[in-house]
Amino acid sequence: MKRLSTLALLSALALPAGSLQAAQILSPGLTGCAAKRDAIEQQLQQAQSRQNSGEVRGLQKALKENTEHCTDEGLRAERQAKIDKAKAEVEERQADLKQAQAKGDPGKIAKRQSKLAESEAELKQAQAELDK
Repeated sequence: MKRLSTLALLSALALPAGSLQAAQILSPGLTGCAAKRDAIEQQLQQAQSRQNSGEVRGLQKALKENTEHCTDEGLRAERQAKIDKAKAEVEERQADLKQAQAKGDPGKIAKRQSKLAESEAELKQAQAELDK
């Protein structure tokens, strides 16, 4: 049971991007911790309507953590760190692609191009999250 609660808490704290984006659409103008709090509250209402007690407990805990510990500056720093990590990943993928191109292996080139595209998409998403 404790494992289930921990899992619910982790999933609530992670707040999938789709949920946060949905909160942005439903509550335009909210950014940072306020937007995150609003998204948690919306998920909590949905969990309560489904009578999912485990999810409700996890979301209540996530809401309490957000209220007590979330700061816009901290959230922005966390998001900036994610951007920095994504940029490093893109640079690494670019180097891998250049190396594959130097070897001339079409299969490896295609694979590296695909990996680079994924990394670039992750970077773009991380950059979009920065101002939310």
